[in-house]
Amino acid sequence: MGIKINDQSFKENLGKNLNDDFMRAAMVKAQDLINNNRTNVLSQLGDGNFQEWQKLSGEVRGHALENLDFYLNQFAENVVKNGGNVFFAKDAKEASKYITNLAIERDVKKVVKAKSMVTEEIGINHDLIDAGIDVMETDLAEYILQLDDWNPPSHMVVPSLHLNKTQIRDVFAKNGYTGEDIPEDLAAFSRAELRNEFVTADMGIYGCNFAIAESGAITLISNEGNIDLCTSAPELQVSVMGMERIVATYEDADICISLLARSAVGAKSTSYTTFVNGITEEGAADGAKEFHVVIVDNGRSKVLKSQFKEVLQCIRCAACLNICPVYRQVGGHSYNSIYSGPLGVVLTPLLEGYDDFKELPHMCSLCGACTEVCPANIPLHSLIHEHKRVLAEEKKDSAFWGASMSGAGMVLSRPWMYKLGTSVAPLITKPLMEDGKIKKGVSVLKGWTDKRDMPAFENERFRDWYASRSKGGNK
Repeated sequence: MGIKINDQSFKENLGKNLNDDFMRAAMVKAQDLINNNRTNVLSQLGDGNFQEWQKLSGEVRGHALENLDFYLNQFAENVVKNGGNVFFAKDAKEASKYITNLAIERDVKKVVKAKSMVTEEIGINHDLIDAGIDVMETDLAEYILQLDDWNPPSHMVVPSLHLNKTQIRDVFAKNGYTGEDIPEDLAAFSRAELRNEFVTADMGIYGCNFAIAESGAITLISNEGNIDLCTSAPELQVSVMGMERIVATYEDADICISLLARSAVGAKSTSYTTFVNGITEEGAADGAKEFHVVIVDNGRSKVLKSQFKEVLQCIRCAACLNICPVYRQVGGHSYNSIYSGPLGVVLTPLLEGYDDFKELPHMCSLCGACTEVCPANIPLHSLIHEHKRVLAEEKKDSAFWGASMSGAGMVLSRPWMYKLGTSVAPLITKPLMEDGKIKKGVSVLKGWTDKRDMPAFENERFRDWYASRSKGGNK
């Protein structure tokens, strides 16, 4: 798939998703549920001070990035000591080619995959399929998306959030399901279909939540148990990781793991936390007999040297998506990237460039909520603001946007012009009023008023109101 999920324009993607009422309702429901649960479990962390844990996690991740060469080398050496193989891929193409060639050389017929954002990023699924290899996603949400003609994910943790149970039933019906849209029945059907895939698979591919430098271990965190089956049944296994997904020690990993489930889904922990340490001992009933780790750069080295390097501290919990007011309204596909929400706004242009993603930094109100909830202590809203600055300085914004901002800057920086504008605004908009609000579907305001009410301008300016009260001694 790669990072970009389709070839539609930003406006086309946004318009389509704004008109998807179910998707928008699902985003609201998911955000509210996860955030309520998150608040409850974070209050139980140690002494209850999330900010202290947030700071500590940020220091752990920042330290690893500051010493990335050392820890990557230490990790790679330990993987080899544990009987594994390590491949450093400079880009997505090189990473996918290595895995595909490995599968071809080992005469692999079937691959089972666990959910992984970086494998989406390198586009491995379609490369394997093009090589004649059967690929099966085993995470329930990813399995649904695969059956739905590789529908792209809309959320980093809940990839199929944009689909309702009836849509999922229809997808399953095309693949042999004959029941109703009852979630338990749908899950039972997928479980029965997937169980046989594990025992007949020749290769298992999964991601990496945290790579532990001191031991060469891969940490995998999940709820469904499918990752454990990917790490136990196939004898040939490949872990794919972004080069930044590393911590120095088990203690550092423990800090990040303690925050991950709480921030991602509002739970104290996930059902499964697994450590993979290379090949298994001779005679073991399950586990890898051949183990490979593919460490992906794909632009991360460049990011590491830039003013945006803190974004690489991300632990992929999606807390920023779950709190973002923009994501709440437009959903994940509006970003046209596998990385959506505030993280996607920062990361996608860094990995893919501004040409196709120059609108993303403007999908932000700079409210700062994402920064407040980020367990890795990333100043996300400040990094988004930096993107806005770069776009303005390099004149990469559209001509319309540039002219609009120049006009706004001229008015807002000249008191007499601002006063004139706020004085005439009530008069200009009066013909558009209905029940105290601006009518729907009015010219340039249509994009706003089609989806929500626009308040009327007050007849009395705040400055005039304040001045009159001050003169009368009322302050």
